[in-house]
Amino acid sequence: MEKTLLNIGFGNTVVAERVVAIVSPNSAPMKRLKDEAREDKHLIDATQGRRTRALIVMDSNHIVLSAIQPETIAQRYETLMDASKEGK
Repeated sequence: MEKTLLNIGFGNTVVAERVVAIVSPNSAPMKRLKDEAREDKHLIDATQGRRTRALIVMDSNHIVLSAIQPETIAQRYETLMDASKEGK
């Protein structure tokens, strides 16, 4: 079973099939979600010290922080999903 990896910036990747949502971190509910994930030890910081521009919600309840814009990650995700459908 082959896993497709989604590039979330600066050499970091996540398994594309496990992504539930890609959201902007600017709203109060998303900030709360990030804080709760930190308290529960489910927060993964993949920003490499840069400003957080996207939150990636995984099916394992982990929240991954990325320094790449949500629109860019969504485009990469869509391209990967289209390519994997064509390959099947």
